[in-house]
Amino acid sequence: MFPLLLTALLGANPAPATNTVCPVMGGKVTPGKSPSVVVRGRSYLLCCNGCDAKLKASPDTYLNKDGSLKAKK
Repeated sequence: MFPLLLTALLGANPAPATNTVCPVMGGKVTPGKSPSVVVRGRSYLLCCNGCDAKLKASPDTYLNKDGSLKAKK
């Protein structure tokens, strides 16, 4: 938790996103082409622009506490 707070306070850029599917819809994402969003100090690729608001509004629905993506059911 401390590194996230430090990152937020110092304004450092988050590491590039490494996810291969959208955390919200589960669709395929393409590095360099897919939209991205920063949530909790981490960057995530998305399948479409509409997913950013959903992920920001309810990150616990889509992300585990460690920032990994929750498995789709």
